[in-house]
Formats: sequence, structure tokens, C-alpha cells
Amino acid sequence: MRDRLPVVLENWMGVMLTFGQVLLIVFVAWLLKRAVQRLIRRVNESYNLPPQSLPGARRVAGFLINTAALLLILQRLGVSGTVLWTAFSGFAAVGAVAFFAAWSVLSNIFCTMLIFTTNQFRINDHIEVLENGEKPGFKGRVIDINLIYTTLEEANTDPTATRSVLQVPNNMFFQRAVRRWRSTESTPMWRMVTPK
Repeated sequence: MRDRLPVVLENWMGVMLTFGQVLLIVFVAWLLKRAVQRLIRRVNESYNLPPQSLPGARRVAGFLINTAALLLILQRLGVSGTVLWTAFSGFAAVGAVAFFAAWSVLSNIFCTMLIFTTNQFRINDHIEVLENGEKPGFKGRVIDINLIYTTLEEANTDPTATRSVLQVPNNMFFQRAVRRWRSTESTPMWRMVTPK
């Protein structure tokens, strides 16, 4: 019985051993960072590299060493690398989906502000969004402009046909050519501009 330590002391020794390993990892990472920084400085001086490359190389080396040290510390504390990788990849996937979803909405909102500030077209103007050069695309009278869509009322030649509307995303007006006619006249916009 005397060759074994009490349970409290065994638990305490386990905690102290883990704490010592964490301190050792931090110390080795610090030494490695200093050694790599000296190596980078010597390589920079030996090969006359541009001075702008020195801070970038130091940051990359420091980031890699700090990340490796953090992963080792977490492993010593009992966190599984598989769990960390799964959590990181899950967060990255959710972030990527959120970014692309928000990017589409933000793009439309930004294009709405450009439509209003550049006066590209107004409500009651007749516009046509051309696909490729002269190939016809969406065409109609602008009846509403909101943050995401511009609503066009299609011009029907058949009087018995029902009224149809198109909702065109606002960023499409900056990706395609747009032909515009003022609401008071049916002449194209380029004919309405007269030199002074």
C-alpha cells in the first residue's frame, strides 16, 4: 500500500503533468519561432531579397508554428483532432453557404443603389435587357423598383391576353446591356439626347 500515492495526489500529479507538457509545448514553440525568424533574416541578408518579404515570411512562419502549438496543446488537454477538424469544416461550410447567400442579396441591394444614383431607368420607362448584343431579352414597362427586384410589365400585343409581370434581379442590369425608352415618348433614349 505504501508504494501507491493517494488518489488525490495521483489526480493532482496528472493535472501537473498535463500543465508541464503545455508549458513545454509553449516554450518549444517560442524557441522555434525565434530560430525560424533568425533563419529568415539570414536568408534575406544572404540573397538580398526585397525588404517587404521579411515581415510576410515572419507572419506566415509564426502563424504555422502557433497553429501547430495550439493543436498540440488541445490534444494534450484531451480534445480530439478529428473533432476539431469536423467542427472547423462544418463552420467553414456554413460560412461559405452564408457568404454566397448573402452575396447575392447584397449584390442586388448595391445594384439598386446604383440604379437610383446613376438614374439608369425610372418607373414607367420602357426597358429591354439584351442577352447578347442585339438578341432580345426581357422587355417591358418598369412598374416597381425594390431592393432586390425590378418589376416589368410585359407589353402584350394581344388585347385579350392577361397582364404578366417579370421580376428581374437588379444585378442583371449591370451584367447585360439595357435599352431604354422614356415613358412619354417611344423613341430610344439615345435619340432623345441632343448636343448643346
